[in-house]
Amino acid sequence: MTGWSRRRFFGAALAAATVPLVSAVPPVASPARAATGQWPFRRGVNTWPWFALTREFPAPLTDYDWPPFQSQRPVPTPADLARLRASGLDFIRLPVDPGPFLAAEAAQRGELMDMLDAAVDAARAADLGVIVNVQANGATHYWNPERMVSSTAAPEFESYRALVGEIAERLQSKSMVALEPVNEPPQDCSSAAWPAVQASLLTAARVLGPSVPLVVTGGCGSMVRGLTALDPAPLADYEPILFTFHFYEPYLFSHQGAPWMREPVYRALNNVPWPASAGSLEKTLASVKARMAEDTERSDEAKKAAYAETERVLKVYFDAQPDRRFIDGYLKQVSGWADTHGIAHERIIMGEFGALRTDARYTAAPNPDRARYIADVRQSAEAAGFPWAFWDLFDGMGMMDDTTRALDPAMVEALGLRMPAD
Repeated sequence: MTGWSRRRFFGAALAAATVPLVSAVPPVASPARAATGQWPFRRGVNTWPWFALTREFPAPLTDYDWPPFQSQRPVPTPADLARLRASGLDFIRLPVDPGPFLAAEAAQRGELMDMLDAAVDAARAADLGVIVNVQANGATHYWNPERMVSSTAAPEFESYRALVGEIAERLQSKSMVALEPVNEPPQDCSSAAWPAVQASLLTAARVLGPSVPLVVTGGCGSMVRGLTALDPAPLADYEPILFTFHFYEPYLFSHQGAPWMREPVYRALNNVPWPASAGSLEKTLASVKARMAEDTERSDEAKKAAYAETERVLKVYFDAQPDRRFIDGYLKQVSGWADTHGIAHERIIMGEFGALRTDARYTAAPNPDRARYIADVRQSAEAAGFPWAFWDLFDGMGMMDDTTRALDPAMVEALGLRMPAD
């Protein structure tokens, strides 16, 4: 998940590779296939920030303190993983910030790779499949997507490409595991740069991990439009492969109050209902005003302009009255693309979906809208035959308390899971 500025409500949502393909590599049986012949990835959760939240040194330095990850970040324990499996989940998507790996000296890089091995093995010991996702941090001043995967000529692309190959080699001997080389590509949906980047990364992975399942995606942040613009034909050389897209539409709901969003309307958004018919423009604007009144970082002029824009887009939201039919409409685009290209729906993973909690300080009553939205997205994906991975295990969009490790009953129910016995 990133703060890419293309996340607008009903907005952006509504060169050949420099290395040869590996068609000479013979197809092999995938170690990620279950004994039934089916993919083991059906219901999952993202486990950020297990390999995220770093201790990066400020510019002009380009490396990290050691150990590179913040010690206080929540990390799932073996008991947590066992409880996730007992709830009905069958895989985790494991986001991995590549920065510390690429900045480290050889010995420390080896330690990090061993840590990654141990995390994958812990999940597998809990009978959970794993999708390892190399997820660059857009807020990092040096090891960020622009410097690594914006094109095959990006300053650190070759370093990134080598890391993808190294991870694939590590995963080659593990069962029920897949590799997703990039998270939310920053290129436009129709960009020629992204297919070239993806092909080069897949080649690197396939050379050192000849049978590791690879997860591929479209451009523009893995949005639905990015996947449906993707030509899957050239990717057949990299089988076994899975496909992925992310779903957060409508962003006015899922990203209300998100501090990382660049557009000024999101910061003060609060109490946006789901479906829209469950609330009113007046109640939502009252919550926006209350939240904005406590904003001491922006000037009165800036807040006035932000409120005017917020009021405008919220009127669009309430006029449109989005509900589950809105979600179904998006997912039908993915189904149509899959059917056109003869791709089984079980091979297309909704790799991220979720929503921020409403801030209770600015509402008059408990807000059940987030659970309704999660349930609608999950049910729509399942009805279409798409596996899914909820964002996230921890943080403001999570399903597990960072400190107590208690699962949120509302999220468990919305995801169609069961509360495990303690």
